[in-house]
Amino acid sequence: MKSLFHAIPALSILAVSSLSLASAAADDLSPAEKAAGWRMLFDGESWKGWRGYRKDAPPEKGWAIEDGTLHVKANGGGGDIVTEEIFGDFELSIEFKVASAANSGIIYRVDESLAYPWMTGPEFQILDDAASHENQFPSHTVGSVYDLYIAAETKPLKLAGEWNHARIRISDGIVKHFLNGMKVAQYDMNSEEWTDKIARSKFRDMEGFGIQKRGRISLQDHGNDVWFRNIKVRDLEASAARGTMLFNGRNLRGWEVVLPDASDDTATFSVSENAVLRCEGEPTGYIRTTDKHDNYVLRLDWRYPEDAGNSGVLLRAVGFDKVWPNCIEAQLMSGNAGDFVNLSDEPMTMPRTEGRFGRRSHNAENPLGEWNTYEIIANDEEITLYVNGERLNHATECPTRAGYVALQSEGVPIEFRNIRLSPIDN
Repeated sequence: MKSLFHAIPALSILAVSSLSLASAAADDLSPAEKAAGWRMLFDGESWKGWRGYRKDAPPEKGWAIEDGTLHVKANGGGGDIVTEEIFGDFELSIEFKVASAANSGIIYRVDESLAYPWMTGPEFQILDDAASHENQFPSHTVGSVYDLYIAAETKPLKLAGEWNHARIRISDGIVKHFLNGMKVAQYDMNSEEWTDKIARSKFRDMEGFGIQKRGRISLQDHGNDVWFRNIKVRDLEASAARGTMLFNGRNLRGWEVVLPDASDDTATFSVSENAVLRCEGEPTGYIRTTDKHDNYVLRLDWRYPEDAGNSGVLLRAVGFDKVWPNCIEAQLMSGNAGDFVNLSDEPMTMPRTEGRFGRRSHNAENPLGEWNTYEIIANDEEITLYVNGERLNHATECPTRAGYVALQSEGVPIEFRNIRLSPIDN
């Protein structure tokens, strides 16, 4: 099996961290973060939720809680710490700062069966790349999957003494490492390549390494000064079930079909026995919610089951039902998911603008026929688009209004599922 991450061009790995998470205060979550399912994993002032590895209590030495940070002290001998909670699929957001030549790591899917966390779970390496002797091993540099996958050479690393932001996302076995907004590594825990990597590494005799479906998150004490702060997490299984189910998986209750050129609209949109909303693609039109929504986190899965095609998610649609309504489109054209199309009668500010299009930063779609996930955050004048956990676009000065959510029929069969909306309570 081919690797999911090799030498990825700079544009294809650009992905800014979710919801500007690193900017929030240690004890503060924005309304958008709360709606998306994020919560604090460290309150900035206590050990709540943490303890020593294979211990019942936090370390008695070697660690300190200072100014909203967790500080592992040089030569303090406190040992690694772990979360009290066990996670399956999750997303972690954390800031870290290292002293000169320092070494540490964030280890996940830890099960405490062996002497150290790194023996049981993969590691997001933390390092002062400039001064540590570990920099002679490319797979030991910051952002790498320690000793297994090398972080992208183009990673945007800040110097020792400055704060960096890390994000780790695990979903259905796909693991992604982000550093200061850029995806720097990706691999598949369910792949033969992953199994082979482990078999040829120093982890080969460590039973259970890298195959646990659930585990704790660990912060490493490697004997150097390292600081952590703004530690946030979201359980992806729980967040996927948050909010209002717009599509109930049984029928089209709560939706209205708009096909101006059709005499019979019953064949274009249908519901399968496996709770999938299927659109045949002909004739041109859309299906929209009967209720209007303004500020929200919208999640949905989509795939083209047969051929590459074109569709879109229409946001804040208002006015007369027509092709196309007054709205903002989150593009679903194959290879272009994450583009904006301004179909509104008002201007909006988009990056990489080409006419009415605001182009995505890179392609984050899965291969044709596989399911993809859209996460769309519409919050006042800002709209942000994520595809498969990667931020691809962000528009500002968008029209602020309540409007319908719609799914396009535009030429080729497309399927949708798990359509949910979580209101943002500003």
